[in-house]
Amino acid sequence: MGVLLRKDKNIAYVTLNRPEAMNALDPESWAELHQIWREIKADPEIRVSILTGAGERAFCTGSDMKKSMPPKESFASTYFEEEHLLAPMDMWKPIICAVNGFAIGGGLEMALACDLRIAVSTASFGLSEVKVGSLPGLGGTQRLVRTLPKAVAMKMLLTGDRLDALQACQYGLVSDVVPPENLMDKAKEIAEKIANNAPLSIKAAKQAVVIGSDLPVKQASMYEYLLWGILRDTEDRIEGRVAFAEKRPPQYQGK
Repeated sequence: MGVLLRKDKNIAYVTLNRPEAMNALDPESWAELHQIWREIKADPEIRVSILTGAGERAFCTGSDMKKSMPPKESFASTYFEEEHLLAPMDMWKPIICAVNGFAIGGGLEMALACDLRIAVSTASFGLSEVKVGSLPGLGGTQRLVRTLPKAVAMKMLLTGDRLDALQACQYGLVSDVVPPENLMDKAKEIAEKIANNAPLSIKAAKQAVVIGSDLPVKQASMYEYLLWGILRDTEDRIEGRVAFAEKRPPQYQGK
């Protein structure tokens, strides 16, 4: 299979499994990935996901260009019908991207669609579409310039140049850089911290950031307060206070 799914308690592990092709995804693998994200979104037991690639060379280099030639249909005839390739990743459950090597083209766009990114020390990041007569079409131009300083993002977009792992950390593209052998342990450590927190609070925090980022600060703060109010009377919020008073770990149910 081109994509693997493994569940462990409240954590889902999604692995792009085409190491022989630098984990570039062919149409069949994209379909598998779509289905996996739908399963994760619908599974009430999953609270956080970790996305990574198989092997030691690449996280993902985007679509497999050898198997993804332009279709015969016109773009206009499919634009309003087909789902955006990364659309199934739109969910309020956090996604951690564990970048184990090259994150190039669509691979970097996929990483940018995640909420957190950590990387091995040998990773590199780039949007090289201009070198092959194309353009990032999965949100790359928009997410990159919202993640990096504009001058750095524009240099990457217009030249196709890459950032190494340390540069990516310096500019805030990733939060942590670790030796290759420590990548999944670090990803699991972060995922467990998230999974142990109140699920509704995690979803609300992500929603506040995602939606609030497109609003003026005053309106975004009002939306934040609305989400706080939604959480105020939940069972989990009460459980958090009771557990704190009783000096025990809280048992959150997402209610």
